[in-house]
Amino acid sequence: MKGNAIVAQSGGPTAVINASAAGVIHAALEAQQINRIYAAHNGILGVLNNEIYDLGLETPETLEELRWSPSSALGSCRHKVKSDEDRQKIIDIFKKHDIRYFFYIGGNDSMDTADKVSKLAQKTGYEMRAVGVPKTIDNDLAETDHCPGYGSVIKYLATITMEAGRDTEAMYTADTVNIIEAMGRNAGWIAAGTALARRNNEDAPHIILLPEVPFNRAAFSAKVQHYLDTIHRCVIVVSEGTKYPNGSFLNETKGDFAKDAFGHVQLGGAAQALQSIVQEDCRVKARIAMPSTIQRAGAHFASLTDNEEAYGAGRQAVKAALEGVTDKMVTLVRESDAPYKCHYGLTDLSKVANGEKFFPKDWITDDGFFVTEDFTRYALPLIQGETKPPMQDGLPRYIRTSKHFI
Repeated sequence: MKGNAIVAQSGGPTAVINASAAGVIHAALEAQQINRIYAAHNGILGVLNNEIYDLGLETPETLEELRWSPSSALGSCRHKVKSDEDRQKIIDIFKKHDIRYFFYIGGNDSMDTADKVSKLAQKTGYEMRAVGVPKTIDNDLAETDHCPGYGSVIKYLATITMEAGRDTEAMYTADTVNIIEAMGRNAGWIAAGTALARRNNEDAPHIILLPEVPFNRAAFSAKVQHYLDTIHRCVIVVSEGTKYPNGSFLNETKGDFAKDAFGHVQLGGAAQALQSIVQEDCRVKARIAMPSTIQRAGAHFASLTDNEEAYGAGRQAVKAALEGVTDKMVTLVRESDAPYKCHYGLTDLSKVANGEKFFPKDWITDDGFFVTEDFTRYALPLIQGETKPPMQDGLPRYIRTSKHFI
């Protein structure tokens, strides 16, 4: 089937989502069945608003350096396509530009959008193929061993946790406790990843709090006090989604959290809540560190393995679509931990759209404050290698697309 292709990015950016876009673009430019490769500016909103530009008009240098640039260079959104009218409008735009291949890079909400658009196209008789490319730092997508973006965020956070640990070790007489807040929504994968920083019992982090373990204030304060009594300091990593046994978040007082278009609570503030608890219960000074969105855009110290897998996932999506595949998402299928081997697979978009993968309970220590060696074996291969972005005047050089709108 000959026609044009479109690629879009959605949801929170990562250090390697542009690598996936580069994989799609390069593979599409090489394909005889694809005439033009377009980008939707700001995800599915770009399609709805007919804000589409031709990636084939970008310079080869821009498309090469796209792979090493952070965030979502094509623009992103958190827009929920709520009606068949909007989905039909998307198909009408596709028809207008002879778009037969739709590649959506994102998480479960993005896969839901791609699935519903594709199903409506089939129902109305418009021939097209929709293939999703996984993306999320949260690592909570069902049906895939891990998600592009995850290896880089835990490499970054584990590194700053190591450095925060050394800072606290030097300054414990003044700054005794350091609390680092990790992203991750309802799943503890990101916070757990900081465990890779700990090579012996003195190393940070000393305590990791996950959403999968209900927060027990008394047990937590006792654990902090244990470290204060033994090594005179404590570095804590808390996942933003950590909750009390009754389901309320650590920083929840009135239940008035903002929500995005998909109904996801906009979290944050767990570190401040713990700071108050530590200072009240343990009578020591506690500092907090809030990497916030910085952690997901750290392309200067991204995992090379993560970048390579993200790029390959983009290429694999195009390959699958050209072979007639539709309504599928590319997955990562692990063969072994050591040596690490992984290949690409495919799964139904609908299975990803309706699933969420939580951190395994059997990878959490009995006391609930750390993770096991099983997790280390799982995560360590994902952070291997360092990317080397192009440099200019001693700093990374990150690109912007020229946006030649059609």
